[in-house]
Amino acid sequence: MSVPKSMEKPFWLKLLSNGFLSLWCLLAAFPIAWIAIMSFKTPFDAFSPNPFNVIFGPATRSLGHGLTTLEIAAGLALAYFLVVLALRWLPRQVAHYTPAGYGAFGWLVAALLFGFVAIILFLVVIPAVTGPLNPLLGPLGRDILGLTTEHYEAVWIDRNFVRNFGNSMLVTGGVVAISLTVGTLAGYGLARSGTDLAFWLLIVALIFRALPHSVLVAGYLPVFIKSAEILRPILGEFAPTLYGKPWAVIIVLVSINQPFTIWMLSSFFQNIPSELDEAARVDGCSHFEAFRRVIMPVMWPGVITAGLFSFLLAYNDFLVTSLLLDARNMTMVPAIAGMFNRETTASDEVQAIAAAVSITAPLFVLVLVFQKQIVSGLTAGAVKG
Repeated sequence: MSVPKSMEKPFWLKLLSNGFLSLWCLLAAFPIAWIAIMSFKTPFDAFSPNPFNVIFGPATRSLGHGLTTLEIAAGLALAYFLVVLALRWLPRQVAHYTPAGYGAFGWLVAALLFGFVAIILFLVVIPAVTGPLNPLLGPLGRDILGLTTEHYEAVWIDRNFVRNFGNSMLVTGGVVAISLTVGTLAGYGLARSGTDLAFWLLIVALIFRALPHSVLVAGYLPVFIKSAEILRPILGEFAPTLYGKPWAVIIVLVSINQPFTIWMLSSFFQNIPSELDEAARVDGCSHFEAFRRVIMPVMWPGVITAGLFSFLLAYNDFLVTSLLLDARNMTMVPAIAGMFNRETTASDEVQAIAAAVSITAPLFVLVLVFQKQIVSGLTAGAVKG
C-alpha cells in the first residue's frame, strides 16, 4: 500500500527506529539462543571463556558427540520445511478436518501431532539417513559442531522432569479452563447488562487484579493448611488437605487471573453488535443458545488471546507454586529454580540450563500455531469505540 509523500518518515527516523528495533530483538533473543547453545555442550565447553568454544564445542566433539556438515544441512532444510508447513499447510488442514465449534481442540491436537513428528524426524530419521553417508564424504562427514543431548536425557529421565512437566500441564490446563469458562460467561453478561453496575464491577475486578500475589497467598494459606479440619464435618474422613496439591495453586491463580480475563473478554463482547443476539433470539434461540451458537464463533480470536494470557500466568508462575506445592507436585519453574539454587557441579548446572531451555519450547509452539488468532484478537480488543 502506497504512503502519501507527506506521511513518509525521513531517512534518519527510519534508520533510528529500525536500529532500535533490531537492537531490542538482539538483546531479547541473545540470552535464549546462548543458553540453548550451552545446553547441548559438555560443561567444559558450556562455561568456556572463549565464545567460539561454546559455539563449536571442541571438547564435546572429542567425546564423539557432534554434527557433520551433511547433518547440519539436512537439519536446516528440514527446519525450513517444517516452518513453511506450520504457517501455510497446517492451518488449512485444521480448518478442513476440525468440526465446527471445536477449533481450539483441533489446533491442540494438530500442534501435538506436528511436534511429535518433528521430534521423530530430527532425532531418528536424519541420523538414520546421514549415518551411513558420513563415512563416504571424507572431510564433509566429520563432526564440525559439538552437540550432545545427554543433559536433556539426564533432566527428563534421570531427574524425572516429566513429572514436573505433568504438574505444570495440570495446573495450566485447570487455570485456563476455569478462567475461560467463567470469564466468557461473566464477560458476556457484563457486556450486555447495560447498567452502571457492570462498569463498577469491572473497576473492582481491576483493583483486585492489582493486588500483590503474596497478599492472596497469605490469605489462602491458612485455609489450605486447615482444609481437612474445615471440610471434615462435610466429607468426614475423606476430607482432603489442599496444601501442597495442584488444586490449591489452581484456585489461587484463577483468583489472580479472573478479573483480568473478565475485563478483557467483556471488552471483546462489547465490540460485537447486540443485533446478533437479537437476531438469534428472533430465530428461536434461548439466551444461552444465542451465546453458544452465534456469539462464541465470532469471539474465538478474543477467547484464544485471553487463554494465552491465562496460560502464560499459570505456566510462568513462581511465587504461588513455590509456596503452595510440595516437592512431589512441584511445577517446572520452581523446580528449575531449585536446581540452580542447590550446591551443584558444572554438569548439574548445564542440566538446569537444559531444563530452562525445555520449558520455552511449548511457548514458541503455542505462539507459532495461534499467531493469526492472537493478532486478530489483540487488534479486535484494541479498537473499541
